Amino acid sequence: MAFFSSFLLFTALSTVSMAKGEPDFYDPARVTQLSWRPRAFLYKGFLSHEECDHLIKLAKGKLVKSMVADNDSGKSVMSTVRTSSGMFLEKHQDEIVARVEQRIAAWTFLPEENGESIQILHYENGQKYDAHFDYFHDKRNQALGGHRVATVLMYLSDVKKGGETVFPNAEGKLSQHKDETWSDCARTGYAVKPNKGDALLFFSLRIDATTDPSSLHASCPVIEGEKWSATKWIHVRNFDKPLRKSTSGECSDDNELCPRWAAIGECQKNPKYMVGSEDSVGFCRKSCGVCDSSSSS
Repeated sequence: MAFFSSFLLFTALSTVSMAKGEPDFYDPARVTQLSWRPRAFLYKGFLSHEECDHLIKLAKGKLVKSMVADNDSGKSVMSTVRTSSGMFLEKHQDEIVARVEQRIAAWTFLPEENGESIQILHYENGQKYDAHFDYFHDKRNQALGGHRVATVLMYLSDVKKGGETVFPNAEGKLSQHKDETWSDCARTGYAVKPNKGDALLFFSLRIDATTDPSSLHASCPVIEGEKWSATKWIHVRNFDKPLRKSTSGECSDDNELCPRWAAIGECQKNPKYMVGSEDSVGFCRKSCGVCDSSSSS
C-alpha cells in the first residue's frame, strides 16, 4: 500500500511540475546506478544551486556539534568519530523544504511520514565522519520508526578536495578508477565526490529487510575547502508518529546537549523535537521546562 501511495504521489507531482513548466521535478534520466551491494544511486542535479544555498542559509547560526547514537543505550553522545556540526530543519519548514521532501518521496517511492527531518551538516577543514552504519544496533532507536531503510545524502556545496562519501565494503571498490583528484580516504572503497546539487541514495537494508553490512560508509576528511550537505534518513515505519513513550512516567532529557540547545532558544525554534506534540514525546522536555513537578527527574 505504501508503495502504491508513493507511486500516486510521484505521478501527481510529475503532472503538477510539467504543468508548471518544470518537467525535471523528477527526471529518471539523471539517475545512475552505482552499486548493487549496497544498493546505491546518484542523481545529478537533484537540487538547484538556489535550493542548496537556501538550505545552507536556514542552517547558519544554528549549528551544534554533531552527535552519534550509542550502540548500547541509543542515546546521542559526542564522539571523535564524527567531527562535523549540524542542525535539523522542521518538516515543511517553508515552501522550498517541503518541495525537496516531496521530491525525495517521489524518487525513493518511500512515504514522507517515514522520513526524519532533514539534517544540515557542515564540515570544515579536517572534519569527517568515520565509517558507520545508518541502521541501528540498539532497540531504543529501532522503536522510533524501525530501522533506517534508506538514506538520501544531498550535496549542498562543491569541495575542492576530500569530503567524499566512501563505502569500504562495496562490491565495486576495486574496479572504480581514481586519479590524483581523489583523497587517500576515498581510495579505501567505492567513493562519491560531493558536487553541489547532486544527491546520493543508498539502502541500509536488503530487499529481504535484513541489515546490509555493505552499506558501511564514511565521510572523508575535508582537505581543501568546506563541505555542506543535507541528509534525509527514511525508516521502515511512520516516523512522525513513533512508538515512543515516556519511560516510567519520568520527565527527562534524552540528549546531553539539551540544556545548551534550550539556552539558545531551540525550545521555541524546534518545538516538535525539543518539547514534543500530541503524537510524540519531546527529547528535551526537562530543559525546556515543560515537565509536571511530579514527573521531573
